[in-house]
Amino acid sequence: VQLVESGGGLVQPGGSLRLSCAASGFTFSSYGMSWYRQAPGKSRELVAAITSGGGSTHYVDSVKGRFTISRDNAKNTVYLQMNSLKPEDTAVYYCKAVPLPYWGQGTQVTVSS
Repeated sequence: VQLVESGGGLVQPGGSLRLSCAASGFTFSSYGMSWYRQAPGKSRELVAAITSGGGSTHYVDSVKGRFTISRDNAKNTVYLQMNSLKPEDTAVYYCKAVPLPYWGQGTQVTVSS
């Protein structure tokens, strides 16, 4: 199983980023996918999740209305569109297949002026 996150970077408050996670080594379309994040000194938290077919999504309250999770099963890729970013969104973002116990290397998102 391999999960490769990309798309992170430095952005000003109010800006946008789109994260991608390319998956391989398992039947991607059979698994729900999720995005987690871990800020310095804090535990890893679930940010968003999507069912295997993409028909249902879930978000943590702090990102509702700002973040959108989506997936392309033909490309074995899950996305996280992040708008109206805030400094408190600064973290390393990881994707994960549910319920497989594998993590990618993560991608750093820094929101700062």
